[in-house]
Amino acid sequence: MSKTAMRGVTPWIVAAALGWGMAQAQTSTPGQGPTQAATSASALQPKDGEAVVRDFRFQDGQTLPTLKLHYTTLGTPTRGADGKVNNAVLLLHGTTGTGRAFLTPLMQKELFAPGQPLDASRYYIIMPDGIGRGGSSKPSDGLRAGFPRYGYNDVVEGHYRLLTEGLKVDHLRLVLGTSMGGMQTWIWGERHPEMMDALMPIASQPVAMSGRNWLWRRTLIEAIRNDPEWNGGNYTRQPARWTNTVPLFALMTQSAATLQRAAPTRDQVNQYFDKAVSDSRALDANDYLYWFESSWDYNPEPDLGKIRAPLFAVNFADDMINAVDLGVMQRTVPKVPQGKFVEMPESEHTFGHQTLAHPEIWKGYLVQLMQELPAQK
Repeated sequence: MSKTAMRGVTPWIVAAALGWGMAQAQTSTPGQGPTQAATSASALQPKDGEAVVRDFRFQDGQTLPTLKLHYTTLGTPTRGADGKVNNAVLLLHGTTGTGRAFLTPLMQKELFAPGQPLDASRYYIIMPDGIGRGGSSKPSDGLRAGFPRYGYNDVVEGHYRLLTEGLKVDHLRLVLGTSMGGMQTWIWGERHPEMMDALMPIASQPVAMSGRNWLWRRTLIEAIRNDPEWNGGNYTRQPARWTNTVPLFALMTQSAATLQRAAPTRDQVNQYFDKAVSDSRALDANDYLYWFESSWDYNPEPDLGKIRAPLFAVNFADDMINAVDLGVMQRTVPKVPQGKFVEMPESEHTFGHQTLAHPEIWKGYLVQLMQELPAQK
């Protein structure tokens, strides 16, 4: 088992995580009357919207006359004495997800329910679909391989334009992202250092793609580009052979114990493999390729000193994508003026990289971060 490395983390939080005692970190929930209960229930009802940005310019100089940006929200915006929204929280999804990845029953129960750290009756929670995904503009909308070759910085710029132009939000209580969203959280802190009160990147590291993390992605990318039916991205039917590499995603993102529980026999592994391949054939090959290639511009390390908001990074020792034994966080997080991190130890309760989808494991750190925020204006 990998060693656990921590900086600026209090021992009681570690004990709570190890003992599955996250109840210690939860905020209390007072008794609710009928009106309060109705308000809370209403806050937990997601609402979808779409903003349109005209003449969006990508960092490589390409433009789209119309960029659609889809988003989902929970809660209601409130305004301070200056008339500006003062309770907004931005949540950023992973590579293969959309904003609705945060709306699983477990996420709603552990993060957004009454008394939880992002109680939707208190916060206005914004969950965008990044460029290339979900209801936002993407290659499969029609441009296919002619779609601009976006990077993570373009996705963050899309988030920014959605917030400031579409939703009229110019300040955030928190930016929290998981996996790719975690990587984009570092970028957010650098590009807009005065816009948020706090940052929480989860299951990410603030360095350029390399080593094992890039090797497995490159394998998926080349499988698509070398599929016999690829035709430079202008295929007449969905390429299918590349989908045999999709189980690599589970191999990299699930812990060994999780996979063993899911498929404890050879026959069950074969069934698991076949289902993963079959399910992936509903995906668009161009969209998938762009998802994995879009990390081409990711390297926040040189500008970590520009981050001004308190930042608390959470990683997991059994995460094969963000290997803790490389010492990346120990080397980089001290460059963030108010940065700290935790690498949670492997246990029977962790799931590798996919521990990010289990807030009951890591939300104690979120509680600590939110308790340290300045008073709401």
